[in-house]
Amino acid sequence: MAAFEYSALNARGKQEKGLIEAETARQARQLLRERALTPLELREVAARQGRRGADSGEGPVRRRGGGSLSATELSLFTRQLATLFRSGLPLDEALTAVAQQSENPKVQRMVLAIRSRVNEGESLAHALGQFPGAFPTLFRATVEAGEQAGKLDHVLERLADYVERRQAMQSKILLATFYPAILTLVAIGVVSLLLTYVVPKVVEVFDNIGAELPLLTRMLIGLSGFLRSYGVFLVIGLVVAGWLFARAMRNDEFKRRVHVRQLKLPLIGRLTRGANTGRFTRTLGILFGAGVPILDAMRIGTQVVTNLPMHDAIQEAARRVREGAGLAKSLEASRLFPPITVHLIASGEASGKLDEMLDRAADNQEREVETLIAALMGVFEPVLILAMGGVVLLIVLAILLPIFDLNTLVK
Repeated sequence: MAAFEYSALNARGKQEKGLIEAETARQARQLLRERALTPLELREVAARQGRRGADSGEGPVRRRGGGSLSATELSLFTRQLATLFRSGLPLDEALTAVAQQSENPKVQRMVLAIRSRVNEGESLAHALGQFPGAFPTLFRATVEAGEQAGKLDHVLERLADYVERRQAMQSKILLATFYPAILTLVAIGVVSLLLTYVVPKVVEVFDNIGAELPLLTRMLIGLSGFLRSYGVFLVIGLVVAGWLFARAMRNDEFKRRVHVRQLKLPLIGRLTRGANTGRFTRTLGILFGAGVPILDAMRIGTQVVTNLPMHDAIQEAARRVREGAGLAKSLEASRLFPPITVHLIASGEASGKLDEMLDRAADNQEREVETLIAALMGVFEPVLILAMGGVVLLIVLAILLPIFDLNTLVK
């Protein structure tokens, strides 16, 4: 059965919208009429290959596919489906319950479309594939491995843990950077306001004195005049430079050079290396634990690595593993992955608990990244406050120095 989103008029002439399941568009319209509804429009939730769903000429039938889910929506969907399926509900009933539980029409459409495919005999992984923007390759590959191994309930639980952990990590980073970002914008705004509006009005009293002003005051007046005359062009130049940089980052060679230099920066490089290593080892642990072959797991795992040199290093490591080398030795050869991660992977290979050690390595890297970000933000905030205080102090001194020397300037 297919899922259709409809728009129809009820007996009172008011428009209603909702979802209905039917074999064809014609049957969906018939069901609506049985409910005393006059159908105006039908949209099939997901397009079907090689099928036209009874386009009978009675009205437009639009097909809707694709779509995406936020991190919160994906986390909630995965946890609800894992809980219901693990409790013993058949998959189609679990999907129905998830659709009914959701208050988001977009999520309802997706889940009903997935349920329709499952009822037609398709696997859950294949049904999820009609929404690649909502369910990434990692998600679908893990579900497929769980279905093939008969461990779908266990795999869904691990996926739910993974999605929730990743969402929590993103939320912590966002919260940690929100206050410093606001503080930075306020600081820049205050200093700009002082230089472009306050300072010119204050220093006007010194224009007719005819004596030489202190160097600090002359520099402040010059900077204020520059910002007043060219401030707009400066902002435009910064916006254009940012746009050009973003455009240049679409080029792989330029992006690779930037990422290489990024890894060499003292603190930024450590954060980049830790974040990418954590995502890769977590993904690899889930996939390998679900029964995905190590080479396929590494291929899928590269998709969560955003740094190009590390991405290339994983691909080279996969080539070495294909030739018979160990995973730990292959990753160690690039010297881009933290030593503790390499040692934990080597221990997992030796003990036969690679998935467990990959999870432990991911936990270690995620904790380190959280600690580094917290420490960085803890240092950044007072430094920013001190820097802003220093700038304001210089502005005040530049204004007060001529007043202190007023008698000398008048003589």
